Amino acid sequence: MRRKATPLSLILLGLGTFLLVLAPMLAWYVEPRAAVNPIDIDTTAVYTGTGSVFDVSQVETVPGQKITVTQQVRGDVADSERSGNAIWDVTTTVDTDQSLPAADPHDALEFMPGRWVTDRKTNTPVHCCQEKPYFQGEAYLKFPFDVQKRAYRWWDNSLGATVTLHYKGTKKIRGYEGYRFTGTVPATRIGTRLVPGAIVGEPQRSQVLAEEWYANHLIELVVDQRTGRVIYAQVGPRKTLRAPGGKTDAAVLLDSQKLAFTAATQKDQVDQAKTESGQLRMVGLTLPIGAGVLGFVLAALGAVLVVRGRQDPDSSESSQLPLTM
Repeated sequence: MRRKATPLSLILLGLGTFLLVLAPMLAWYVEPRAAVNPIDIDTTAVYTGTGSVFDVSQVETVPGQKITVTQQVRGDVADSERSGNAIWDVTTTVDTDQSLPAADPHDALEFMPGRWVTDRKTNTPVHCCQEKPYFQGEAYLKFPFDVQKRAYRWWDNSLGATVTLHYKGTKKIRGYEGYRFTGTVPATRIGTRLVPGAIVGEPQRSQVLAEEWYANHLIELVVDQRTGRVIYAQVGPRKTLRAPGGKTDAAVLLDSQKLAFTAATQKDQVDQAKTESGQLRMVGLTLPIGAGVLGFVLAALGAVLVVRGRQDPDSSESSQLPLTM
């Protein structure tokens, strides 16, 4: 007696096989292509804190000032699509209450425009497309995807060079856990600035090409492990002037122990990290596991039904006919 596979058993076997093939494709093909830096980004991060600021009108450093740092990032979609890279235009302003709100960002205490170009998959700098300044390192506005528990070279725009940030465990921001990285910058000469001689202790000279120095008391970043998004940032910048060849600071332009993400910025960054990380987890982990388990069950069930089959009525009847000579 012959048995014949039912349509249901073949459907189950085919669907199970399809899901078994789909599972590794989601994890190894789809998820890596989903983990790319966006080109249509439009976000603003705000840092606040208190510190000392040089008041030009008073020609002296004034302590206890509220300081606001605003960093706006906008993607250049057209240039990004042409180049295949992520091209982000970045504007950073430093203000006190006296310069906020400002109709023109050039009225800020400091105004720093830039263009950051990165490989969308690796987050490494790509030196093209009117990049400014010439960035280096592994991270700046964000970390690479799949952040590891190791040191990273972070680009410090004020320093004009990379800073090594060391992994320091985990930290929760608004209940969401991320990897914590810290580092410092020792006093480093970063350039020169033409100023009145009196500002750097040389009143006999009308103009002096003073040395500009920069340090950072503490850089602390908390990063989403899966996406590399910075969900908390804290910096402690110190900018000073020294007389040419001087060994000590003659004037303090800016000094703050702590400028950190506002509560609103923390919430926005955490919310976006949750959404993006959840999407990547679904494509790279949840769906592949679900598809693999369901595919195995359906394929096994279909195979059992195919083996058991059902009796073929034609073959059964023919087997009962008498033999004739």
